[in-house]
Amino acid sequence: MLRGSTPLDTTVKAQDTNGPVTTPTSVATDLQPFLHDAVVTLYAPSFVISRADGQLDGGADGFYHGDGRALSHLTVTVGSIALAPVGGGLRGADRADFRAILRGLGEVTPDPAVALNRRRAVASGRLEESLEVTNAGTRRVGFRLTVTAGTDLAPMERVKSGHVLDPVPARADGADGTECGALVWSRDGFAVRLVSEPAPDTLEAPEGRLSYDVELDPGASWTVTLRCTAAYADGDQFPAAPADAVPWHGPALRSADRRFDQWLGQSVADADRLRLMDPQSAEGRTGGVDQFLAAGAPWFLTLFGRDALWAARMLLPLGTELAAGTLRTLARRQGAVADPATEEQPGKILHEVRRGTQNFTDTFAVPPVYYGTVDATPLWITLLHDAWRWGLAPEQVEQLLPHTESALAWIRAQADAAGDGFLRYVDRTGRGLANQGWKDSGDAIRHRDGRLADPPIALCEVQAYAYEAARGGAALLRAFGRPGADAWEEWADGLATRFRKRFWVEDAQGPYPAVALDRDGRPVDSVTSGFGHLLGTGLLNHEESAALAARLTGPGLDSGHGLRTLSSDMVGFNPYGYHIGSIWPHDTAIAVHGLVRAGFPDAAAPLAAGLLTASAGFAGRLPELFAGHGAAAGPHPAPYPASCRPQAWAATSSVLVLRSALGLDADVPGGTVTVAPAFAAAYAPLTVTGLQVGGARLDITLAADGAVNVTAPEGLTVVPA
Repeated sequence: MLRGSTPLDTTVKAQDTNGPVTTPTSVATDLQPFLHDAVVTLYAPSFVISRADGQLDGGADGFYHGDGRALSHLTVTVGSIALAPVGGGLRGADRADFRAILRGLGEVTPDPAVALNRRRAVASGRLEESLEVTNAGTRRVGFRLTVTAGTDLAPMERVKSGHVLDPVPARADGADGTECGALVWSRDGFAVRLVSEPAPDTLEAPEGRLSYDVELDPGASWTVTLRCTAAYADGDQFPAAPADAVPWHGPALRSADRRFDQWLGQSVADADRLRLMDPQSAEGRTGGVDQFLAAGAPWFLTLFGRDALWAARMLLPLGTELAAGTLRTLARRQGAVADPATEEQPGKILHEVRRGTQNFTDTFAVPPVYYGTVDATPLWITLLHDAWRWGLAPEQVEQLLPHTESALAWIRAQADAAGDGFLRYVDRTGRGLANQGWKDSGDAIRHRDGRLADPPIALCEVQAYAYEAARGGAALLRAFGRPGADAWEEWADGLATRFRKRFWVEDAQGPYPAVALDRDGRPVDSVTSGFGHLLGTGLLNHEESAALAARLTGPGLDSGHGLRTLSSDMVGFNPYGYHIGSIWPHDTAIAVHGLVRAGFPDAAAPLAAGLLTASAGFAGRLPELFAGHGAAAGPHPAPYPASCRPQAWAATSSVLVLRSALGLDADVPGGTVTVAPAFAAAYAPLTVTGLQVGGARLDITLAADGAVNVTAPEGLTVVPA
């Protein structure tokens, strides 16, 4: 599977006296692994997935580097003594610890005596596990502790598809060729080495067992440190960004609702560890390397155009450096030729980059550089426009204007080719993504009666992106003295007129825009969260925006924990459906911001509150998506079991919600910053420091009585909305 493609069908039909039924096959290994109870420690492009007790033992568990699994097993046992987990979990983004009691060892009272503390730290290409056993009892104890390590060196798409590969035998490695405290595995240029300090008393290869005979006096402790390194012979495709070169200024939030503070703090920490750098940026560039956020762990820890653009856009209140790096990274790879095999086209922004071709099934495969996305191109233009308004240096903006003109030309060419003036997509390869908007699962775009839409498909939100890109592109062209601004404003006006005529439909609750137009130009009339992406873009008038604000806050879409991707009133609604009933934090955050921009902060407030409630259910680390049952089914949302966590635009959504609550906007070229608290009173008193606008610090305080105090950079005038 790729991002949201249709899962493998693992059912067969059987017949009984009551008609057809569905029964599971025996091929359970083809199911995507679940992650909802996993602990993920991250330092892109590396991460670890483990059980809640710290063990790496099957499924998607493992230490990964790039798109390869370096370790699939790393377990600790102490003879026949049971390890009883008593606590542990994340410490930020790249560290975790796990505590367990060695039941029955050294105990003379009901109190535990001997404990194991397992500490984990992840860095790029490196995993360190420290195992400390302490004896707090009154007796001397002796035991044999065994670490079992192993790997299948599986590529990521094999893990994601649930395929079980044969283990790769380990071999002992030592300077003199004898057995020592190191194990190594290698295949196809991917090499892994595990070293023990001190060396084990016994090392068994190829089984990968390291055993230690331990004697502990009362009050004593014993420690062993395991260090695992993983590397590709040809280097990392996208290396880790420098640790000391974070391309934003970390904000500090102190509010009356500590859940908000925790959510923002964990999100920014996760975003920090999702940073990757473009190795091409070192060529002929001064002032550091270009950085972007990888889409998410575990499945998408690489460059995804759409994800990186949205994440950088959401983080603009923290600075423009990430946006600049993201824009340049994608501009270097902007389409230059027409290639049907990769769906590259001149001016088009790519979908994703991988180390090699991903072969998921006989009929689904994606090339290493894949352009199968309809929305990344307009989103690239809008990010450049917004970054300019937040203070990106004019010379950096101007360097990217030729890419802007190419992207605009692609939009026009695609709209003209469609024949109706709308941006459409269709998978012409027969092996790629059937749906090429952000809801890219095969069953995502459907009529309200459950029928799937036939491609080519024109999505409602993509037309809004194109409108916003045309207007933003026109503003950039005009500001920098380049031709075409008037023509693009006219084009945007024409698109709005066409959209109003073709997309709007009506049901018993009134008018609303269809999620898409199908192959024949017919409206695909399901009610979806896509409404939120239209608001505030300028595509809609006030009356139309009011209609969508009412829809978004209705019970079909607003679950109480965020927006459902498909209304619960629609045929085919599934709370566990990837794009047909689940809740995506970034989707809700975009709607919150759109409602505020469109002038409906009261409608935005409950959606933001729902996300905040959900964040607490996930200890501040909101996943890529979660189930859409809603608050009526319980106080905490149920997970979507295979979701990425952490994930870039889920993490950065916290910043967008904070921006929306504060009514924060910037126009550095115009010399203003807007602070007009929308629904922030719900979290007052509130102080946020360390925001950035125009390359300088912005601090905002909202008192309990509603008084606002803003410390803004010199030269910028603070204005209300």
